[in-house]
Amino acid sequence: MWAIGECASHDGESTGLVACTDRKLVVSDDARVLLGGVVVGDISLYSQLRPLLGRPLGADPSAFLAPEGGASPPSTDLPDDVVVCSCANVTAGTVREAVTEHGCRDVDAVKACTRAGSVCGSCVPMLTKLVNTSLQKAGVTVSTAMCEHVAMPRVELLATVRTSGLRTFTQIIAAHGTGRGCAVCRPVVASILSTLGVGHVLHPDQAALQDTNDHLMANLQKDGTYSVIPRMPGGEVTPEKLLVLAQVAQEFGLFTRVTGAQRIGMFGARQEQLPAIWRRLVDAGFESGQAYGKPLRAVKTCVGSTWCRFGVQDSSSMAVRMELRYRGLRAPHKFKVGVSGCARECAEARGKDVGVIATEKGWNVYVGGNGGFTPKHAQLLAEDLDGDRLVQVVDRFLALYIRRADRLQRTAPWVEDFPGGIDGLRAVVVDDAEGIGAELEAEAHVDRYVDEWRATLDDQDKLAAFTPYLNAPGSPDPDLAYVPLRGQAVPAATGQQGHPDIRVARTMKVQR
Repeated sequence: MWAIGECASHDGESTGLVACTDRKLVVSDDARVLLGGVVVGDISLYSQLRPLLGRPLGADPSAFLAPEGGASPPSTDLPDDVVVCSCANVTAGTVREAVTEHGCRDVDAVKACTRAGSVCGSCVPMLTKLVNTSLQKAGVTVSTAMCEHVAMPRVELLATVRTSGLRTFTQIIAAHGTGRGCAVCRPVVASILSTLGVGHVLHPDQAALQDTNDHLMANLQKDGTYSVIPRMPGGEVTPEKLLVLAQVAQEFGLFTRVTGAQRIGMFGARQEQLPAIWRRLVDAGFESGQAYGKPLRAVKTCVGSTWCRFGVQDSSSMAVRMELRYRGLRAPHKFKVGVSGCARECAEARGKDVGVIATEKGWNVYVGGNGGFTPKHAQLLAEDLDGDRLVQVVDRFLALYIRRADRLQRTAPWVEDFPGGIDGLRAVVVDDAEGIGAELEAEAHVDRYVDEWRATLDDQDKLAAFTPYLNAPGSPDPDLAYVPLRGQAVPAATGQQGHPDIRVARTMKVQR
């Protein structure tokens, strides 16, 4: 076993950043099999090399370590036996066969043929890239159409709607599509209209376009009930508001837990109960946490210099500032933000779409991180910014992402695919190389924010959407059943006898 490494650094003329790229590959004695490696700085090779771990590289290892400007690294196509979809245990070879042997010509056809991407969906971005690459190698032109009803991709549709003045789905589809739309294009149009600040999600022109969760402004759970998650900027909540959460959870029998986004989630709310629950919460000063849909989810933070002896900046105040600024901002996909008060990184900012880490001189901002199926560390975009400059840079980044990302594309693959990589993105966002900085800032600042639940409670027509059975409006779903678990109640498993009232189920004796 031996290692090959290369390190190169250069000064960014316009930003003052010193970028260092450090690559090290650990290979077998014959230099053919990849055993491990370290990639620092430019991490674009990680996603290509990770599936090859323990496999032949297929080329001289030094070819992967060529400095910037040198020869392009060799192809790192996924081997046929690499599992692309772990839910259905579908390999890359099976996907390629679906394209070359079974005549599949798009991702949906491959899903139907192989079941890849049809369970949890987290592998769909990788699946899409693999299908498109296979089609191109087979000489087939890859369509950029959003669906059979809209011939253009989301990026073009957003630009068209933004400049044309079209403000309803009917107008948009009449001018730039065909038919009545589908489960792909209708939610995309709904998201675009929300991004542009056009109407409430339950407005008659938009309600029918919404995805499952946006339709009732709550996340649908496995048993048909919904979660209720109020916004708690910075994870902060007063004792008075905390008491209201406890009272609501107790009155409606809701399962409560602290979420990973530093909020309190309440589970088990029936459709018809949602308005009554939110009336209590809104009256207490809460607003929708938008744990549904594709907006900002939350800004995770530590206590920073306010309480922590290691904190160098007030991360809590910065997190609250950013959450209140970007709340309600809908994007191609959900996005998360983290703010850490020092380099100890307790808020795990580099695992977020936008990560902010305090320094003694100000703030470093990182972009393009996420967990999930393909975890990514966010990459450094700018460093030592004061508070106002930090917000300006984040404004520009989010607006550019909204403008140019594809449907359901997270920031991590978008940053990775951006022309010129992180350096190209830095030129546009930080240095304003395209001269659109002021325009982007105006779009990213959400000064038109209105709490969706408060607006709903004030409108009787919107409240009508929360009646589950028109012929029996006061009747709960008869299929609901709950059992006790650790002092609370949860949905009964298949074959398990439970009680339809979640409040009663909490006090049931556990059957052994």
